[in-house]
Parts: sequence; C-alpha cells; structure tokens
Amino acid sequence: MKNFKILLVEDEKQMAMFIEMELNHEGYKVDVAYDGRECLKLSEEKEYDIILLDIMIPGLNGIEVCRRIRQSSSVPIIMLTAKSDISDKILGLDVGANDYLTKPFAIEELFARIRVYERNKSMRNKDNEIKVKDIVMDNKTHRVTRDGREIELTKKEYDLLEMLLINKNIVLTRDQLIEKVWGYEYVGHTNVVDVFIRYLRVKIDDGFEDKLITTIRGVGYFIKGD
Repeated sequence: MKNFKILLVEDEKQMAMFIEMELNHEGYKVDVAYDGRECLKLSEEKEYDIILLDIMIPGLNGIEVCRRIRQSSSVPIIMLTAKSDISDKILGLDVGANDYLTKPFAIEELFARIRVYERNKSMRNKDNEIKVKDIVMDNKTHRVTRDGREIELTKKEYDLLEMLLINKNIVLTRDQLIEKVWGYEYVGHTNVVDVFIRYLRVKIDDGFEDKLITTIRGVGYFIKGD
C-alpha cells in the first residue's frame, strides 16, 4: 500500500465506487465524501496528499468547497466535472484548484495526474531535501547549493527552481510555470518566465561545464537529471 492518501469527493455513488476501486487497485489509500460539507469535515480531521473534487455536489458545491479549503490548506486539488465550459474551469482554477479533468475521462489520465503530485511528494526525503545531480535544495532552510557552493536566490527564483527540480526531465511550458510559481491570478506577460530562467542560469549554470537548464524552443524548459 502506498503512503499516499486521497480524498475523493463524488456524489454519484456508482462513479465514486468505480474510482475508489481503481485507486485502491493502484495501491492508494482512499476516503470518499458524497457532499461538500462531508468533504470539509474530513479535510479538517485528516491530512490528505490530494483531493479529487467534483464540482456538482450537494450541500456546498465544489467551487465553494475549494475556496474554503484554500483558506487554510495548500493540499493539491484536482476538479472533476461534467462541465466542459471554459468559464467553469477558469472559476475552479481561480479559487485555488491545481488541475481539472472533464467527465468522462480515462482512468489512466487521472492516474497520470495523480502521479505528478505523488512524484512531488516523493522527491522530498525525510530531511526535506531535493537532489538532482550535484544541486541540493533544502526546503527547511531554503538553502541551495551546487557542488557544495551556496547559491543565493530570490523567492521567485527559488520557487521556479523547485518546480523544475521536482519535475526533472519533464518539459514545463511557460503557462505551467506561471500557474505554479506566479499563480493563476497572474496577468502579466509570459516572458517573465524567460527573464527568471536567465537569472537562474547565471546563478546555477554559469561556471559549470554541465548545464542543467534546457530550453525546448517554442515549448518550455526542463532540468536534466538522473
């Protein structure tokens, strides 16, 4: 059994049973809530690694539930919704959801989304460190070193580097980096990512033969790692 706890919030009993069964089969620990108030109660009583939250649920709808959870928790939330209208997706993201899936979806796609957050968790060891090649990020002290040399970073540089390290070998688009580092409410230009990538390159790549940050032209950036 994986040490990864999921709260599934879905009022359609048959759908909830199917998703729960599939998640259990993959080794995840799953609690199920059938309405918004039950979700809030469980999320206050227990710590979850991710919440799968349907929008159209009784009691309190998923948008309001997400808004309330975000007042005290940064737990990853993936919205599950039958609504395909872009405004519903934007509303969910604006109140703090990390991602969304539109029903009907392939269960394999849900697993893939969950694995992203599972990987983020597993990248941190008991000392809260992230290591890729010779670069070490300590999230307790916010200290970054490469080959033993300390690197001073601003908060945004640190957050950007953390996102790249956690997702090593995965190309992240500018939009994805803006959403994760600057937030969904950011309304500036996407070239802010390019500017901060340049800042990071100066600090973590200049002076080293092995350049970690790689550009995929027209797509985004990633850090090469073992």
